[in-house]
Amino acid sequence: MGTEWGFLTNHARALLFIADHADARLRDLADALDVTERTAYGLVVDLSEAGYVVKERDGRRNRYHIQVHLPLREPSSRERTVGELLDLFVASPEPRH
Repeated sequence: MGTEWGFLTNHARALLFIADHADARLRDLADALDVTERTAYGLVVDLSEAGYVVKERDGRRNRYHIQVHLPLREPSSRERTVGELLDLFVASPEPRH
């Protein structure tokens, strides 16, 4: 048998998780992605520094807001937005366009 692999990067999987769990703790993200909390932290930092995720302090917790209007960082994406990607994978009552 070969090595297990998936089509989505950990960054994409983190974005999808955050879209469904805006107030999740890093521990929750790490458990969902089967990575360490340090790795989960790094993913959130990367997404935040790229502007895709905005972190807001809400009491003792963080709340994350995804900037759905931003284009994906893929050269072949034909200027698709983050919201369009999320619409494919995350059940929501209405499109995020």
